[in-house]
Amino acid sequence: MPKDRITAGQKRKVAERANHCCEYCRSQARFAVQPFSVEHIIPQSRGGTNSLDNLALACQGCNNYKYSKMEGEEPVTGSMVPLYHPRKHSWNEHFAWNNDFSLVIGLTPTGRATVKSLLLNREGVINLRRMLYAMGEHPPA
Repeated sequence: MPKDRITAGQKRKVAERANHCCEYCRSQARFAVQPFSVEHIIPQSRGGTNSLDNLALACQGCNNYKYSKMEGEEPVTGSMVPLYHPRKHSWNEHFAWNNDFSLVIGLTPTGRATVKSLLLNREGVINLRRMLYAMGEHPPA
């Protein structure tokens, strides 16, 4: 039996709620070269639903690296910890920007595991952040 699809209305609500930014790396959809996805925070393969509280806006990179992961290796201790959950966690509690706003810094075990697992500091994203910062367009509000 096919899974229910996410509706256009749900996609619009998720994008508006996220202010059209990736809920993981904070990339802005208006500057992306690939369309953003509405992803399942708890993957459908692991019991997740299409309810709005289980959907997040993700850039293509974050969506690809997250795939069906819900936990990741914390680089300091090597232990497995839950990844950042956009509906349950506050971004500012788990992450911060470095001085020039080019890198996402993990502040907690969950933040560090998410930075590592989703490669939040991919080279292309860092370059884009630097350029947008110089233009006064980064970080997003």
